[in-house]
Amino acid sequence: MRTLEELDAMLDGIRAAPTETGVVALIVRRPAVDEREVMGEIHLDVDEGAVGDTWRARGSGSTPDGSADPQAQITVMNARAAEAVAGDVSRWPLAGDQIYVDFDIGVAHLPPGTRVTIGDAEIEVSEKPHTGCRKFAARFGADALKFVSTPVGRKLRLRGMNARVTTSGTVRAGDPISVRSVSV
Repeated sequence: MRTLEELDAMLDGIRAAPTETGVVALIVRRPAVDEREVMGEIHLDVDEGAVGDTWRARGSGSTPDGSADPQAQITVMNARAAEAVAGDVSRWPLAGDQIYVDFDIGVAHLPPGTRVTIGDAEIEVSEKPHTGCRKFAARFGADALKFVSTPVGRKLRLRGMNARVTTSGTVRAGDPISVRSVSV
């Protein structure tokens, strides 16, 4: 596990992520609690989120009736941030996100409401922040949780971002990701 100082030293590399067109580095499906499957491709659906993922079945503590939160259908994490906190790509799925991209997902670049084309699909960045938790700290260390939770970490969305699917489609590892439209 990396120290906070080691993680801070990686910020410039994370900030250097592409802003025009990025690439999907890794796709992960969560078929059951604490299970991860690395996928070559996944279908994103406007109603189901990532098909075969447990998003709908898990529900959410943030909705009044406990149902799945449509603003958190998909979670996307910057691949450079994943490498910083997790190290080898084989450990990235432990973060629990579905799509890892070499692309700037910071708030300044992708404000809430921004539509992003990813593979054949389109997603919209949610207002709801994606934050670290006890499991994240257990898997990557307390310093990793501190790192993603700092004001800079939140601005860069080092823990990732929530999104909802606006156009169904297939996403493959290696597919491009780019901004389609920015909300005003």
